[in-house]
Amino acid sequence: MMTKQNHYKSVREIILLSMILAPLIPFIIIFGIGYYYFTTSLETGTVASLKRIVEDHRQMIDFFLTERKSDLDFVIHAYKFEDLSHTDKLNEVFDFLQKKSNAFVDLGVFDEEGNHVAYHGPYKLRSKVYKDADWFKNVMQKGFYISDIFLGFRQVPHFVIAVEREENGKKWVIRATIDSFVFNDLVKKVRIGKTGEAYILNTEGVLQTDRRSGGNLMAKPSENLSIPESKLDIQTFTQKNERSETFFYATTWLKNKDWLLVVRLEEVDAFSYLHTAFYLIIMTVIIGGMAIIVLAVYLTNHILRHLTETDAEKEQLNQQLIRASRLAELGEMAAGFAHEINNPLQIIRTEQSLIEMIFSEMKDNGEFKPSESLAELQDSMDQIKLQIERCAGITQAILKFGRQSEPVFKHVDLRRFIPEIIRMIEKKASVQGIEIEQELEGDTPSVHGDAGQLQQVMLNLLNNAMDAITEKHGSQGGRLLIITGRDEEDRFAVIMVQDNGSGITPDNLKKIFSPFFTTKPVGRGTGLGLSVCYGIINHMGGTMQVNSQEGMGTTFTIRLPIAI
Repeated sequence: MMTKQNHYKSVREIILLSMILAPLIPFIIIFGIGYYYFTTSLETGTVASLKRIVEDHRQMIDFFLTERKSDLDFVIHAYKFEDLSHTDKLNEVFDFLQKKSNAFVDLGVFDEEGNHVAYHGPYKLRSKVYKDADWFKNVMQKGFYISDIFLGFRQVPHFVIAVEREENGKKWVIRATIDSFVFNDLVKKVRIGKTGEAYILNTEGVLQTDRRSGGNLMAKPSENLSIPESKLDIQTFTQKNERSETFFYATTWLKNKDWLLVVRLEEVDAFSYLHTAFYLIIMTVIIGGMAIIVLAVYLTNHILRHLTETDAEKEQLNQQLIRASRLAELGEMAAGFAHEINNPLQIIRTEQSLIEMIFSEMKDNGEFKPSESLAELQDSMDQIKLQIERCAGITQAILKFGRQSEPVFKHVDLRRFIPEIIRMIEKKASVQGIEIEQELEGDTPSVHGDAGQLQQVMLNLLNNAMDAITEKHGSQGGRLLIITGRDEEDRFAVIMVQDNGSGITPDNLKKIFSPFFTTKPVGRGTGLGLSVCYGIINHMGGTMQVNSQEGMGTTFTIRLPIAI
């Protein structure tokens, strides 16, 4: 059979588990769904933002190249071959181009055979022949060409923009070298996060610009970057380098040149907000989960404590009901005992009267001479009569108190009723060293009620008062005061029972009239007395109030309607 301790342990585990899982499972599900959509949205936003940056950067580079081509188109169509073949004129044109953009390094004019006819720049390139150079072949075929980075005669990495024109049946070319530093700065100026960088690759994967993270012009990067085939869309992907570091890439082809613009940054940097959100969400889940667990433990302990208290109160109520039942049976037995005792008591009274009558006749006939023994015998006869009358009064009081008949309401004279009640408990009070005082005002009115029930109320109050007095004072120093009178409005009769006992605490004072509430030790009280008394007085149309100060004493005040 499961013990109470095991039962409470099992209940606690069930309640605790239910209170944790019930909110925790929906909490985790909601956070999981929220995290998925939030991170997806944040990741999508991050990729879209990076694509937008790449697109803007591509447009800027394309615009730069287009503008430089347009500058050369303007020159080649604004001047004739003969004009630009003169150094002075070429110098003048170069100065004009320099004012539009400082990206131009030099400027050269070539005939259809690839001969360098005129040149303005820092290198000695005039009279060089370029008919076999790749850039020259391409511009003669296409009419316009932007080269990859190459060394050429100058043995310095550079790239050129060349434009071809046909004049008088002959073709000629104007070519400008673009400052690689200016172009590098243009490409690398993009700033994304802490680790972001941009660079350009040709179709063979060779660097056309420097990289901040390392990598020389005209060299291939250390990572084997997959070149996208599509030249329309911006491609995004992640890839690890040789050190197993994961990078996020966004690539796109330029429109005016077969160059691939690459923007890359560390994945952690790219999705820093995502990682921050992840840690915040995890922290929130942990804190929220801990809060749920702590609250569940607190509420479980609180519920279990109340459950334990309720079970204890239930057990106490059961015990009190058993004791109340026993007391009720004892009351019935006491009434039966009183009835049974009353019959032989009447016989004893009759026999005592007969003995007293015979003794009186014999005394009158002179059969007994006056003596000290005769006087003692007369005193004993008087004492027997007194004790018989006292026993008769006690049995009558028990019978009257214990009767089970319906309440009979009639006028009750409190000035006669109260002293009768006091006589029933004065012996007990005397033994316990309690002094009983009565202040029965002469104008104390009668009340309309059941004398038996009112007797029950008064006896309960007086016995409780004596218990409180004994608890504080022991067998001496107790004082019990009963006061009667009428209220100021002349509507109610007032009965007050005052004691100088131990008093009642404020918490207990609120529950004093509750059924089965008692402050007495187990076995000494049922907790029904005051509750029953309160009901009796209320049924008679009156009220019962209590005032008490702990350690000073208690006053019960009964107000009953005046009998009309």
